[in-house]
Amino acid sequence: MLLAPPLHRVGFAHLGFPGRDAPSARRLERIPEAVVCGFEWGIEARDPREVEHRLETVAPDLRGFAFEGVAMAYTIRDALPLGGRDRTREFMLGPALPHTFLTYIGIGFAMSRLPRPLWRNILPDLEGNPYHPTMSWLAVDGYGFDLAYFDAPRWIDGQRTPRPYPWEGAPEYFPRAFDQGVGRALWFVHGARHDGVAAAVGRFPRQRRPDLWSGVGLAAVFAGGASPAQIRALLDLAGEDAPHVFQGAVFAAKARVFSGHVPEHTEAGVQALTGMDSGTAASLADRQRVEPGDGGTEPAYEVWRARVRRCFFWSAPDPGPPPQGNP
Repeated sequence: MLLAPPLHRVGFAHLGFPGRDAPSARRLERIPEAVVCGFEWGIEARDPREVEHRLETVAPDLRGFAFEGVAMAYTIRDALPLGGRDRTREFMLGPALPHTFLTYIGIGFAMSRLPRPLWRNILPDLEGNPYHPTMSWLAVDGYGFDLAYFDAPRWIDGQRTPRPYPWEGAPEYFPRAFDQGVGRALWFVHGARHDGVAAAVGRFPRQRRPDLWSGVGLAAVFAGGASPAQIRALLDLAGEDAPHVFQGAVFAAKARVFSGHVPEHTEAGVQALTGMDSGTAASLADRQRVEPGDGGTEPAYEVWRARVRRCFFWSAPDPGPPPQGNP
């Protein structure tokens, strides 16, 4: 429980975010609060059925984030000496299966709090889950998000890069997946203000920006916080990296559809960035999916992302120039 911060410490004002006064700040703050609640439940509850019951009390828009927190807690409990049985595996193959994408991110949150020697066995065997191990790179994404969110001066302002780690045998891809999480964090740090997010991405070295933009696109659609016009403006602000924003939006739609609940802001956001509804975008992701080993030397996850990027197009009606500020 010592690893669980008080709720006010995940707030934008406490962390000094430039987006702390944004109209969407309070709405976005509810997301890390849901993660903290899920983490506390996963740490303190003795009976998994009690955890599941508590998760069902969370509003559908935020429930996946609470699942994320439980996965973080179970990962830590499983990784520590005398941690007990394989809670993470049973959770991810059981009640958390629809939230596979977010629970991988929860594993990444645990990684930021565990020494690297304990990472060796941190990823559970999820045989039977069609997205394992391809989507396990979202754990590295979660690791990047956590560090950037809670230590923005170092990882965003200072633009630090992580030491490579042979995740899924591809240490060279580790920093790229990490940056996708940093990009998601930028959406929160700047309170979903598209201009502030774009300026922040632009301060990073050129080679890091595509993955950062992918994370921005995913967060804009999955978490929301901006109007469709403001979200669409991300494509113009990203310039040649617009296909990466598109890819992040498609993956966000896929995750929401797979969870069984698509909130209105996701439907509006994916339409703004892809011209498709969430179901169509999720189907596009499914059609471009590759199996592990089909990508040659590239991780199957990156091959999948690249294939989605090649589908980039723009055909949605122009909603007009983005208004000043947030709705």
